[in-house]
Amino acid sequence: MKRLIAEFEKQSFTQIIFPHVQTDWCEYLDEAKENFVNIINAIIKYQKCLVVCDDISLVKKYFKENENLFFVEYKTNDTWARDCSAIGIVEDEEIKLLDFRFDAWGGKFEATKDNLMSRNISNSYSLDVELVDFILEGGAIENNGSGLVLTTSTCMDNRNLDITSSIKEAKLKEYLGAKEILALHHGYLAGDDTDSHVDTLARFVDEVTIMYVTCKDEDDKHFNELKLMQEELYMMAKKYNLKLIELPMTDAIYYEDERLPATYANFLFVNGAILVPTYGVKQDDEALEIFKSTCRGRDRDIIPIDCSTLIKQHGSLHCVTMNFASGVNIK
Repeated sequence: MKRLIAEFEKQSFTQIIFPHVQTDWCEYLDEAKENFVNIINAIIKYQKCLVVCDDISLVKKYFKENENLFFVEYKTNDTWARDCSAIGIVEDEEIKLLDFRFDAWGGKFEATKDNLMSRNISNSYSLDVELVDFILEGGAIENNGSGLVLTTSTCMDNRNLDITSSIKEAKLKEYLGAKEILALHHGYLAGDDTDSHVDTLARFVDEVTIMYVTCKDEDDKHFNELKLMQEELYMMAKKYNLKLIELPMTDAIYYEDERLPATYANFLFVNGAILVPTYGVKQDDEALEIFKSTCRGRDRDIIPIDCSTLIKQHGSLHCVTMNFASGVNIK
């Protein structure tokens, strides 16, 4: 039996890639580094964190000694760990790390180093990394740990262009042990480079519950698409006995006249907590209260993380991190 491990299951560590001068963060590198330091310091209060960095000696200076903090040296193109890191599955009670191909969301950017990262740092893991000749990003899939994998048709349509949609679905089921591939045909965020990654729109918080972004402002450009996405989720919930929880849409946030893809769906699970992205807007408090209400009695702290800098590069908290399941250790 094979299955994709859910993020809300027990973890061993979180992986993150630290920004450096040759990444797109260079225009506001100090600001970006501060944001990443805050994320890492929040993570290591709960579990281990492996920091991929171009120069360990320089990056270590930003942190105090901590038994949960580990470093590995590798120079990347960028810092979107969610999409270029290995993905964990369980097969016959054995955890495996799958390294899918990464082409920077359909070849939009240079990503050769990012694509090679997992195999180059694999000595940091207690398990081998298995190469998979199929393009797949971690942010493109959500799952409930029991065979339901949620994605978006826009993202799937723009990857692996040499094969048909039915073959793509069959391969996803094969690689991930999925019973059903649930593809949302609607929903997007302005400023998103990923062709509508599902982790910006709708996320499993447990085996039967999905949190998703809604838009109440009829004048907002997202209103119609997110309304249609909500209708799709209602149908999925009815068919698969799922619960749905709404998350608010933020006020429009701009940088250099471009609307940014701010979303509360880009939260991060760690052991004992959920880290929730915030953006300095009035909806922050509402979103945090929803998470607190949802997680009441589940022994998870709700930790706000200011991600105003991250969205300048069109991603957020979940996008710059990758979870590794309990049973995968840092060497």
